[in-house]
Amino acid sequence: MIRRQPVSATADHAEERTNPAARLGFQPGQVVQEIGYDDDVDQELRESIEEAIEGDLMDEEYDDVADAVVLWFRDDDGDLTDALVDATTYIEEGGAILLLTPKTGRDGYVEPSDIQDAATTAGLTAAKSVSVGKDWSGSRLATPKAAKSKR
Repeated sequence: MIRRQPVSATADHAEERTNPAARLGFQPGQVVQEIGYDDDVDQELRESIEEAIEGDLMDEEYDDVADAVVLWFRDDDGDLTDALVDATTYIEEGGAILLLTPKTGRDGYVEPSDIQDAATTAGLTAAKSVSVGKDWSGSRLATPKAAKSKR
């Protein structure tokens, strides 16, 4: 006979299920740079991220290394691969890019296959995809950790 221990959800675990920023792994004290901000972004998600990191999002003018990048990208914003490669220059080795694109049927929708191709070409791996709001989908893309060289 298997005995199961009673389990109760803590506030932290409940928040992870309801807060997209927590589900995406944002942590207090992280420096997060935001690229591609425009008037169509999801303000609730932005506030959720700022609450999770306990600070403000850094804008495109931020000139230091960040722990993560939030990249708002629409189909007409140019070349996604170039945008991802540029975003990797702003983050720590092993950091993450949260690529936010409009959902299916919304202006600026980006095909999932285009996201996958661009991520692969930019040397990123898709770690997690999540619905982050009414109009936006998020793809968490991880940068590879650099291999240690013995030269």
